[in-house]
Amino acid sequence: MSEYNYNYHDDNFSLDEAERYNLLIQIDKATFSYAITDQDKLVACADMHPLDELTNPQELLDLLSAKYKQVVVGLPANGFTLVPKSLFSPDHVTDFARFLDVQSGEKVSAQSLDNSNTIIYKTDSAIINAAEEFGLRNSVFSSKGWITAIAKNNPADHDLYLNLNGSHVEIVTFKGGSLRFYNRFEFQNNDELTYFIALTANELGLQLADVHIYLNGDIDTGDKSISHLADFFGQVQLNQLQVVQVPAEILAHQILPLAALSLCASSEAV
Repeated sequence: MSEYNYNYHDDNFSLDEAERYNLLIQIDKATFSYAITDQDKLVACADMHPLDELTNPQELLDLLSAKYKQVVVGLPANGFTLVPKSLFSPDHVTDFARFLDVQSGEKVSAQSLDNSNTIIYKTDSAIINAAEEFGLRNSVFSSKGWITAIAKNNPADHDLYLNLNGSHVEIVTFKGGSLRFYNRFEFQNNDELTYFIALTANELGLQLADVHIYLNGDIDTGDKSISHLADFFGQVQLNQLQVVQVPAEILAHQILPLAALSLCASSEAV
């Protein structure tokens, strides 16, 4: 996997114009990334900032304290489950949360993932506390925007979309435009990554030679995992989907999950 990082500010970017911008924050276990968009254009982004910069900002004090048009904070999950909306009730979140084996120091959130599913997930309390600085009503499941962006792009039934983040991979696929499968796996090498993709394809009744894989996140063009996966699946390529205009120096596939939070600007926590 690549060891990418990014730090970009458009020449015309100014916090004096913050009220017309959207601030997007994606939190990981110990760090966070941010992006600022002006309508459908990326005007600033950076990654790998320490989590305590959210609660006690030093370097980013002016940026994080500005008054934005909207703020969206993507929260990571230690575990999650999907519940059909027809079965979900806010009054029964505690019952559903029993499937997650919630531990001390974790909090449970429930939000709409798409038109048919509610996602119930647990997150470290320290991360929830950091998100509270921006109002929990502005928080969403970290991959909601990514899943929404793919759904809007008319995915084929044999397409598998992967988001790579360190030793974790998220896999999502659709059928007839509706979410068919979403899960996350931990892997240590390319063989394990291939195994989980093949396992997913087999469970969905897909022939490996027919599967098209689209990759984004922690990966670059020359990554060995691309050629390795190409030995097993019909097509493997980087996901070139863009939800905002990005400059040439920023690789769109690397910031897609962050940029796609812009699609969640009006989402609210349950």
